[in-house]
Amino acid sequence: MPKVLISDKMSPSAMEVFKNRGVDVDVITGLSKEELIKIIPEYDGLAVRSSTRPDAEIITAAKNLKVIGRAGIGVDNIDIKAATDKGVVVMNTPFGNAITTAEHAIAMLFSAARQIPSASARTQNGEWPKSDYKGTELFNKTLGLIGCGNIGSLVAERALGLKMKVIAFDPYLTEERAVKLGVEKVELDALFQRADAITLHTPLVEGTKNIVSRERLGMTKKGIIIVNCARGGLVDEEALKDALDAGHVRAAALDVFAVEPAKEHPLFGTPNFIATPHLGASTLEAQENVAVQVAEQMADYLLTGAVSNALNTPSISAEEAPRLKPWVDLASKLGTLMGQLLHSPATNVELTFKGDITALNTKPMSAAALAGLLKTAMPEANMVSAPVLAKERGIEVKESYIDEAERADSLIRLTVETKERKFAIVGTIYRGEPRIVRLFGVAMDAAFSANMLYIRNDDRPGFIGKLGNLLGDAKINIATFSMGRMEQGGEAVCLVSVDDCPSEAVCAEIAAIEQVKIVDAVCI
Repeated sequence: MPKVLISDKMSPSAMEVFKNRGVDVDVITGLSKEELIKIIPEYDGLAVRSSTRPDAEIITAAKNLKVIGRAGIGVDNIDIKAATDKGVVVMNTPFGNAITTAEHAIAMLFSAARQIPSASARTQNGEWPKSDYKGTELFNKTLGLIGCGNIGSLVAERALGLKMKVIAFDPYLTEERAVKLGVEKVELDALFQRADAITLHTPLVEGTKNIVSRERLGMTKKGIIIVNCARGGLVDEEALKDALDAGHVRAAALDVFAVEPAKEHPLFGTPNFIATPHLGASTLEAQENVAVQVAEQMADYLLTGAVSNALNTPSISAEEAPRLKPWVDLASKLGTLMGQLLHSPATNVELTFKGDITALNTKPMSAAALAGLLKTAMPEANMVSAPVLAKERGIEVKESYIDEAERADSLIRLTVETKERKFAIVGTIYRGEPRIVRLFGVAMDAAFSANMLYIRNDDRPGFIGKLGNLLGDAKINIATFSMGRMEQGGEAVCLVSVDDCPSEAVCAEIAAIEQVKIVDAVCI
C-alpha cells in the first residue's frame, strides 16, 4: 500500500480522499527540515502547501518518493529540477483558487481606494477621523491588468461589473479574446500611462521581475493605486515606498512580497499602504478545492500511474503510457524548442500528425507541445493547463492528420503563426530517440540536447571554422553539429549541441560573425 505524508495544514478532506482510495496517510505538520529528512524515506508521496520546502537535500533523502503534490498553484517552494532528476513527479492544482484570488484583488482595490483598514483601526482606537479620509470612486476609472489569463480575466469581469474601464497588457492575449472579455489590449508603457489603478496577475519570470519599476511608476498618473496579489518580486518595493512617500502613488496594497514571511519591511507603517500575509487563496472554499484535488491526483498516480497537472512530466494515462510516451516526449521538445526560438507571441498553433501515430490518442501530444511552447513565458504551464491557458489568451489550436493513403513514417509537425509569419518544426522518433527532421523549412537530421545553439546564417565558406574557433576559445565543447540549407549560397540553418550553455557574451560574439543573421541559445 502506498504511503503519503501531508506535511502542511490543509483541509481534512485530503486525508479522507487518501484513505477512501486505499492510500496510507500520515498528517505531521510543523516539521523542521532535519525532522522531515529523517522520516521522508518512509513515504511514496508528499502533499504540501507553501510552508514545507522540498529542496534537493530533502528530495535526495526521499528514497521512495514518487510524487510531490502542491495544494495550490505556486511551486516556488519545490526544487523541481531536483525532483525531475530523481524521477519525482511534481503536481499542482492550478485552477482551485482562481476565484478566491480574483476576489481578494478586488477587495484590496476597494480597501486601497477608501483606506478602509486604517480608518477601521483608528475608529476602533477611540478616534473619529472622518475629515482625514477622502477616498476615490472606482466608477468610471481605468483599471490596468498586467496579465489577463485565468485570474486576470476574472478580475476584469468583476471590474467591468463595477463600471470601470479595463485595459490589459498580456503578450498572449489576442485582440479577439480581448474583445470577448470586454477589455482593451495595450502595450505595457501605455498601461502605466493611462491607468488609474493597476493590478498584477502574472507569474514571476525573468521578464516580469520588478515589472512595476521605478521608471514605470514615474510614467503613471499622480494618484495611481497599485495592487499585487500575484507573486512577490513583481513590484520594486523600494521604488513603491518612495512613490508613496512622495504622494505620487495614492495607495498600494500588497498580498505578496519579494521575501516571505515579511515580518519586517520598509513599507510597513507607510501611510496609505495595506498589507496582507499572502491571503489570496485563503478561503474555506479554495482550501477545500485544492486539498481534495491534490489528494485525488496523487492517489491516481500512486495507484494507476495516471498523471494530472504535472509540471515536470507529460500527463498520460497508465493504459496509454507505453505507446504514447516517446511521442509525447517528442511533442514536448518540439514545443519547447519553438517557444524559445519565437520572438513574438503565438496567435495560432497547429499540430499535424502523419503515419501510424494518427491511430493513437493525439491529445496528449498536442497538450505536451502547447505546454512546451507556453512555458517560456508561463512556467506554470503543463499538459493539463496548457490548452486552457491557450484558450484564455485567444490562441487558436487545431490538429490535422495526413490522409490515410499518404501514411508512411510517423511524423509530428508543429506550426506556429505569429503576427509576422508562420514557423514550422517537424520531428520523428528514430530508434527510440526524438529527432528533428525539418526546421523552419530546412531539412536536417538533428537530435535534441540539454544545451543547443540555433544559428541562421548565409551559406558562405568560412562560417563553420569561425564558429568552431570561437566556441573552442570559450572552452565550450561541441557534442553534435547539424546543418541544412535552403539552396546553395542562400540561407543555412544549424543546430549545435554543446556541453555547456553559452553565455550572452559568447552569443554576442557569434552574432558578430559576418555570415550570422540570428543566434539563440536554447535549453531543452
